[in-house]
Amino acid sequence: MYTTVNEDGILNNYATEPEMYYAAYPSPEQQNRYALAGAVAALFVTALILVAFVVS
Repeated sequence: MYTTVNEDGILNNYATEPEMYYAAYPSPEQQNRYALAGAVAALFVTALILVAFVVS
């Protein structure tokens, strides 16, 4: 941790910054999993809305 002291004697602590890196483009398998997860989520939300309409 990096610490400085100003002229009044007050400490100021700075967190260490992590090393920056670029994200890797998802592989075709990961893209398929993301699409499947999105479809399941959309189906779940649609089912919740339909159940709410049926109950009310």
